Amino acid sequence: MSAIQIGAITDEFSTDIAVAVEAMREIGMTGAELRMVNGKNIMDLTDAELDAALAVVRGAGMSVVSIASPLLKCTLPDAPPIDERFQQDVFAAKHTFEDQAKLAERAFEIAKRSGAKIVRVFSYWRVTEPSAVFERVVDALQELSDRAAEHGLIIGIENEHACNIATAQDTARVLAAVDHENLKVVWDPANAYVSGEEPFPKGYQVLEARRIAHLHAKDCTLTGHKPNWCPLGEGAIDWKGQFAALKEDGYRGYVHLETHWAGPGGNKLEGSTICGRNLKKMLG
Repeated sequence: MSAIQIGAITDEFSTDIAVAVEAMREIGMTGAELRMVNGKNIMDLTDAELDAALAVVRGAGMSVVSIASPLLKCTLPDAPPIDERFQQDVFAAKHTFEDQAKLAERAFEIAKRSGAKIVRVFSYWRVTEPSAVFERVVDALQELSDRAAEHGLIIGIENEHACNIATAQDTARVLAAVDHENLKVVWDPANAYVSGEEPFPKGYQVLEARRIAHLHAKDCTLTGHKPNWCPLGEGAIDWKGQFAALKEDGYRGYVHLETHWAGPGGNKLEGSTICGRNLKKMLG
């Protein structure tokens, strides 16, 4: 039996949290990641709405592993133009650069309330010259990591093709610049692939395994820079190789499904169920 546990970003199954966790439970998932609940971004839920969602998750015997916040998923002022090649997914978040300090505090509150240990963040919308904003990304991640340490939390920087830290190479560089025990990686091989990198084995080999806190699993092929999302295990990502390497390196965290595939006939619930079963099978 694999020591790696599985879960999902709940709204990949359904924004109705009850529908989502029931489908996840039937697959055998034990971890939940909160991003959208009942059509609202997790950051915009009231305490009452959050508590109601948490009661549903816990009632299904699951733990909240990560808060999938939109922190630093915004336009950085006084920066080069935005790289228009990549789609910007916001998941109902409407927060701007000016909102980031309050957003961080709310993310920490939600993590404490939910028991999550990881707060996922980004690196601002990708500009045409990412190197020009690298130091500003480093400064923001350093500050968030310092604040997270006060709360006993981990900042998980996700490599995101629409943001400035997109590949494993980018991620390794930012981790070297912010050598902080409270900054780790939410490794997303498919995002690295959309960014033009071979995520496994080449990309994974430049990352320090000890600084990978969490994984997102999805699959696709590419048409130019446009991803064609598909069932997990049927696209271009070598998931079997990636999972084998994680086990060999002693990874003991969660792999969370982030389907993105619309599913057969546009049925996202069925699509995520198919991908969830594929994930469980690949991990043994």
